[in-house]
Amino acid sequence: MGVGAIIVNDEGRVLLAQRGHEPLKGHWSIPGGLVELGETLDEALRRETREESGLEIENLGLVELLDRIYREENRVRYHYVIADYLCRPVAGTARAGDDAVAIHWATPEECASCGPFRLDPIAARVIAKALSMHAKDRPARKEKA
Repeated sequence: MGVGAIIVNDEGRVLLAQRGHEPLKGHWSIPGGLVELGETLDEALRRETREESGLEIENLGLVELLDRIYREENRVRYHYVIADYLCRPVAGTARAGDDAVAIHWATPEECASCGPFRLDPIAARVIAKALSMHAKDRPARKEKA
């Protein structure tokens, strides 16, 4: 089981991380990783985000639960069930760490699968869904402030 953090800042940019390990070493995606034994999904989300980006986050809710299956030739190399969450940064300074070799605050346009970061189509779709949720929730958050 894995978790992913779609972290959207106040300017509407999404934090992308360039992966330092397999699967997809060198590719850009959202921060995240595996849930450790005895850890809740929210605990794993916060830990992985802190380790990969240096940020403390607020979990705003589940965006999507999905399978990620990576095949090599005719065999399955990796099979993850991943819970991706919409998050906002609340503390810390963004920096690459742990599994991430680089990070970047990307515009929504840069997050498209055909953008400069060439995100996997599934990652680009989930980010677009999270950005839509973020846009719908922004007026409610502003009213609370």
